[in-house]
Formats: sequence, structure tokens, C-alpha cells
Amino acid sequence: MAGRTTLLALLAGAAALADASQGDREPVYRDCVLRCDEWNCSGAGLQHFRSHQPIYMSLAGWTCRDDCKYECMWVTVGLYLREGYRVPQFHGKWPFSRFLFFQEPASAVASFLNGLANLVMLSRYRTSVPASSPMYHTCVAFAWVSLNAWFWSTVFHTRDTSLTEKMDYFCASTVILHSIYLCCVRTLGLQRPAVASAFGGLLLLLLAAHISYLSLVHFDYGYNMVANVAMGLVNLVWWLGWCLWNRPQLPHVWKCAVVMVLLQGLAFLELLDFPPIFWVLDAHAIWHISTIPIHFLFFSFLMDDSLYLLKDTPVPLKVD
Repeated sequence: MAGRTTLLALLAGAAALADASQGDREPVYRDCVLRCDEWNCSGAGLQHFRSHQPIYMSLAGWTCRDDCKYECMWVTVGLYLREGYRVPQFHGKWPFSRFLFFQEPASAVASFLNGLANLVMLSRYRTSVPASSPMYHTCVAFAWVSLNAWFWSTVFHTRDTSLTEKMDYFCASTVILHSIYLCCVRTLGLQRPAVASAFGGLLLLLLAAHISYLSLVHFDYGYNMVANVAMGLVNLVWWLGWCLWNRPQLPHVWKCAVVMVLLQGLAFLELLDFPPIFWVLDAHAIWHISTIPIHFLFFSFLMDDSLYLLKDTPVPLKVD
């Protein structure tokens, strides 16, 4: 859903510290990684690591150095706790207990469930709404864009790399831009298709420019935050304004209004930012879990609205 981008926008600035967190600045952590890398990640040590590494870890791309960072992270966390200090972050993240090949198990599972909720509701939408409804194809496209975003969110929380991080951010931006396009089509495009087409082209250009700058020039977290906040505000104000304006004649728009408010409000859960409970459940995972039911409500709105438009669309007269 579009609210994922608002969440990323609110907290993207924190990611700028990804290479300068308290934990990975500690000499004990750096020395531990250096020694582990020397002993275990070359020559006979590397051969031993590869022969004992589970196949699922290898397939997921976990390397010997990654394993060193993981083990040394817990050595450093243990030292902090013994000395009575607060749990530090490492490379911009809290320490998580890895499960199988999942780097952040709770967030990965929650992302998967969000995607599954989208898939279930896409199936219900296609079953309930005839393809002749004016919004049918735009709504189906939005569902597929959302599914793609939750797929990459699952991958990113499973295995955090430069590529998976970028795909998570870029796909989240795509969702909110498509939500804006969806709103444009619903509010203007049904009467003025040329306006919606031109606006859609403009959004594609903006997305291409956004991704090109972050990929080819500089992955600027501050710029990304500002851009996503701006997109999120446009999406929120446009949808809410349309819902309030049409509330008397379209009773079902309350669902859309509630979704928009909830998505923006729930994003602030991340501001609670605390070390993971049982080293698994953090504020980010709780946010992902809390958004799962929202997909059902939003697609319920899309179904109601698409069926309303179908009923309200005049049937052309046959001329013999």
C-alpha cells in the first residue's frame, strides 16, 4: 500500500547513519570482524566454512564475511549488556536473531503476509468486478504494483544488500505514485481520459528521474525522504479531499478515508524505535503487521466503487 512509502520517508534519514552506528564503530566489533575474516574467510578456513555452511544460507547469498559480522555483532551486544549499556545498532539496524536465512524474520514474514493479503483481495476483486467496469484495469494494475513492492520488502528483510534496499525503496515509491494515479483516474480521468493519460506520463517521468538520480548520481537518503514526504502528502490530501466531497452521494468512501488516515497514523509506530523483543519483534515489524488488515478494507472500497461505477455507466443503445 501507499503508506509504506510514507513510513520509509519518515525514517529514511536514519538510514543515512547506516555506516556509522554505535555498534559497528566499536573497536571490539571491528577487531572481531577483522580476526574472523583473517581466520575463517581465506584458505583452509574458507573451505571449512563452505563445507559446513547450510545450503539454504549459500543460496540466499550469505558469505563468510556476513557470518563474521553476525557473530561479532552478538559478541559486542553481549559486552554492552554485561556492562549495563543500552543495546547498540549496527550499520543502521538493531541486532536481530537470524532464523534460517531470514535476517529480520518478523518483518520478512509480515511483508509476505501483506503481499498475500493483496493477492487474496486481487483475486476477490477480479471475481467480483466485471472487466467492463471503468476502473477495473487501473485497480488491477495497482494490485500488481503493490504485490511487487511487498515481494521486494520480503526480500529486503530476508537479505539486506545494496540491491535489495534500493528495490525496496524504489518499489515503495512506485506504489504511492500509482496510488496518486489511481486517484487521478477516479477523480478526473473518467470524464477526461486525456488528462489522466498525460498525468500518468508525468508520474512515470518523475519516477524515472527519481530512480535515475538515486541509482546513477547519489543515493541521497535526505532527498529520498523529502521526495517521499511530498508524494505521500499529495496522495493523502487528494484522496481525503475527494472522499469528503463525495461522502453524501457515495457512502462507501468512508472505507478509503479510514485507510488513508490509518496508513499515515500507523507509520508513526516506527517512532517508538526500540531494540527487538526477543531479538525478533521491533517497531518496524509491528508496523508491517498492523497494515495487513488495511489491504482488505481498501480493496473492499475499490470493489464497492467499481461496482457503483458499473451500475452508474449508461448502457449504449443498440441501433437496428
